[in-house]
Amino acid sequence: MNKGFWGILGGIVIIFGLFVIFAHHSNSSSSSGTPSQNIEGLGKANVKLVEYGDYECPYCEEYASVVSQVVSDEFNNITFQFINYPLTSIHPNAFPGARAAQAAGLMGKFWQMHDALYNPSNWNQWSTSNNPMPYFQTYASQLGLNVKTFINKYNSNQVNNMIEADMALGNKINIQGTPTFYLDGKQIQVSPQVSAFEKLINAAIASHGSVSNTSSGSTTQTKK
Repeated sequence: MNKGFWGILGGIVIIFGLFVIFAHHSNSSSSSGTPSQNIEGLGKANVKLVEYGDYECPYCEEYASVVSQVVSDEFNNITFQFINYPLTSIHPNAFPGARAAQAAGLMGKFWQMHDALYNPSNWNQWSTSNNPMPYFQTYASQLGLNVKTFINKYNSNQVNNMIEADMALGNKINIQGTPTFYLDGKQIQVSPQVSAFEKLINAAIASHGSVSNTSSGSTTQTKK
């Protein structure tokens, strides 16, 4: 075999080696983030409600007040977890909204920012804005957060990677839209009504052999 052949073969080997290194680097960086842990509730009945949500999604906004009431009513019995799943292809402000919530979360105010973003009067403004950041800064200020620190955390890789890690969780189980709810690990279809959620939660509590002991207003234990 001539030198040209060996030269070509050597080039292929080098290119393949670079490809493997690049692929390994890409996989490592894509899994570098730690998923968020946006969880509230005491969970005494060992029942867990999970929502994969998008802050710009109008259906998520519709469900938000209902879910908040359910969590308040069932605070002792359940834990509720919100996992970011911004539908970036159709909602350009969804990822920024998630950034705002997680930045506030790093400052101890996740649920307060979560509620502010889903507040109907706020949502109608920031979700349609070409630049939602001024709104986020206003909400941060209203929550008593240092706005400069909030902006730094908003722009941080930590927040970005956290949201991407959340999205990876959703992709792994093939989330198709938002909001998507899971109750004790099983996906549920539920209408945006408190009674609809309560029926499913009470059935889950009964299946655990637990006694429901609701405590309206208990969210003050986490939303200080």
